[in-house]
Amino acid sequence: MELIRGLHNLRPRHHGSVVTIGNFDGVHLGHQAILGALGEAGARLGLPDTVMIFEPQPQEFFQGEAAPARLMHWRDKVDALAAAGVARVLCVRFNERFRALTARQFVQQLLVDGLGCRHLVIGDDFRFGCDRSGDFALLQAAGQEFGFAVQNTPTIEVAGARVSSTRIRAAIRTGDFTLAGKLLGRPYAVSGHVTHGDKIGRTLGVPTANVLSQRQVSPLSGIYAVTVSNALPQPVHGVCSVGKRPTVNGQDERIETYLLDFEGDIYGHRIHVIFREKLREELKFNSLDELKIAMAKDIADARRYFGI
Repeated sequence: MELIRGLHNLRPRHHGSVVTIGNFDGVHLGHQAILGALGEAGARLGLPDTVMIFEPQPQEFFQGEAAPARLMHWRDKVDALAAAGVARVLCVRFNERFRALTARQFVQQLLVDGLGCRHLVIGDDFRFGCDRSGDFALLQAAGQEFGFAVQNTPTIEVAGARVSSTRIRAAIRTGDFTLAGKLLGRPYAVSGHVTHGDKIGRTLGVPTANVLSQRQVSPLSGIYAVTVSNALPQPVHGVCSVGKRPTVNGQDERIETYLLDFEGDIYGHRIHVIFREKLREELKFNSLDELKIAMAKDIADARRYFGI
């Protein structure tokens, strides 16, 4: 897969493609249906498929920390799109200049001049342009003018309701990882490189693998039973804490995972943390001794969940 970072990196060879546009946060079953339709169109026309995404996501640009929690980090999204077989990902910087584009300018500069779009696949709720006047009808009219087809995709439902990033966030907040997995088409997970932390867990006899959250807002908060893979010879179960560590007056959000029955150095390695069960909320304890007692119970609860 080719990653194109920014409109300024578009080249003449990128002209002529089938295109879809969106946040693709989670790359869930609804997104996968769009990608499937995109791939079919590309194969039929003999053209590469291009997925256009945005950084930051538009709601993050407009709302900052009030924006909905992001399901996946940018790199995880790109990896998921690559795994889905996408040929190209165009990552567009969402800034004030981009925000100011009208729907007509968006079509002209991105779809026509930038990508030479021949076939556009969009979701049923896609809107664009500074006044949000861009919709399916406008795209159809533009397609007739500039010579590209526009294909809408039907809503995908699971358990009688539409699959959406909003619904997945709600499932994660309540700890329903079974539902989240059904909507995603895979278990919910986060990835990142293991970094050096404050070593507080080590002093408490519970050394952890620390990963920076790298998100403005996370859908996760609390203590979880997890399974960790990637840097390990085989998957290892563990206990993961996601939050700001109020007992030690932490400031930044951390993802800290204690691996059960594991010894080894994985600093600098990229790990994949799969969330299985929420054990409890994050709490502020009066002392490190109280925290240590709670951590021991968390480990016991995780062992019980995994049957080990």
